[in-house]
Amino acid sequence: MSTQPPLPVRDGVGPTRLRVPTTGPWAGIPGFLVARFDHLDPGELHRRIEAGEIVGADGRAIALDTPLGTHEFVWYHRDLPEETVLPYREEILYRDDHLVVVDKPHFLPTTPSGRFLRETALVRLRTRLGNDALTPIHRLDRETAGLVMFSARPDTRGAYQSMFERREVAKVYEAVSARPRGWDPRGPTIGGRPLPIIHRAHIRSRRGDLRVTVDPSLPTNSETLIDVLAAGPGVTGRQVLHTILRPRTGRPHQLRVHLAALGIPILGDRRYPDLLPESPDDPHLPLQLLASALEFTDPVTGAPRRFVTRRTLRHAPVSGRAGNSGG
Repeated sequence: MSTQPPLPVRDGVGPTRLRVPTTGPWAGIPGFLVARFDHLDPGELHRRIEAGEIVGADGRAIALDTPLGTHEFVWYHRDLPEETVLPYREEILYRDDHLVVVDKPHFLPTTPSGRFLRETALVRLRTRLGNDALTPIHRLDRETAGLVMFSARPDTRGAYQSMFERREVAKVYEAVSARPRGWDPRGPTIGGRPLPIIHRAHIRSRRGDLRVTVDPSLPTNSETLIDVLAAGPGVTGRQVLHTILRPRTGRPHQLRVHLAALGIPILGDRRYPDLLPESPDDPHLPLQLLASALEFTDPVTGAPRRFVTRRTLRHAPVSGRAGNSGG
C-alpha cells in the first residue's frame, strides 16, 4: 500500500491515519468509529462521513454502510484545538529549491505530536513558506535546540534521507553538565577514562515509553565520540563541563543516555538518569543540548555543505565561546 496520504495537508497539518479492524462487533466502519471516538457526538461523525471527509487509502470516501474489511486504514483531518502560542521562534539559516535548514529553539517540537499541532517547526514553516510538501529529513527532541533539515520537494527527499541512513552526515552536538567530582584539568578523565572517549551501548526503545533502556547483554548499536571544550563556572557560578559530541549512530536519546552513563548527565535533563515528574518548561534551564553543526556532500548538487548553529548553551562556562544564549 502506498504511504502517500490520500488527503492533502490543511493549514499546515497533514491528515491522520487510523487502522480499522477487519472484524469485530461493530456494524461496519462507521460503527467502529463511533466506538473508537466515544467522546464525540455520533451525529457529528455521521455528518462527516456523509460529507465525504473520511476516506480510505484509495481516496474514496467511506459511506454509512461501508463494512469492516473494506479498508485497512481510514484517513481524516483532525479538528484542530486551540493552542497556546509558544514564544520560541525558529530561524531559517538556509533555503533552496530542495532544502531548508532551520535553527530550532528549545521547547519547540519538530513535528506535530501530543498537544502540539500548529505550534511546531514543521507546521509553522509550511505556513510561512507556503509549501505543504515540506517534510523533516531528521528530527530533534522538543527539548533540544539546534539544526534541523527539511526537504522542500518530494522528488529529491529520498536522496537526503538516504544520507542519514548511510551515516554520510557528520553531526556535532554540544552539551553542558555539572563538573564531575575529582575533575583534574591536568589529566582530565570522565568515568575514569581519559579523553577523548568513544562510548558504546545497546539502546532499546519501545513505542510509548518515555525513556529508552540500555541492555549490556546485547551487541552495541550506539556510538558517540566525546571530548571536552571547556570547564569552569557557568552563569550561576556552578562548576560545569562543556562537551562536544560526535554521534556515529542516531538512536533515540542516545546522547542523553551516554552522558548519564558516564556520570555527567546533561543539565536540565528530566529523564536521565532519573525520570522526574512532569513540570512546566523552564526557560532558565532548558535541556543543555545543542545540535551545533551538520556537514555532508549534497546528494543533489554535489556541493559540500556545512551548517552551524547561531545558538549557544545558556549554562556553558562563562569563559567559553561568546554569543547569545540559545535557551
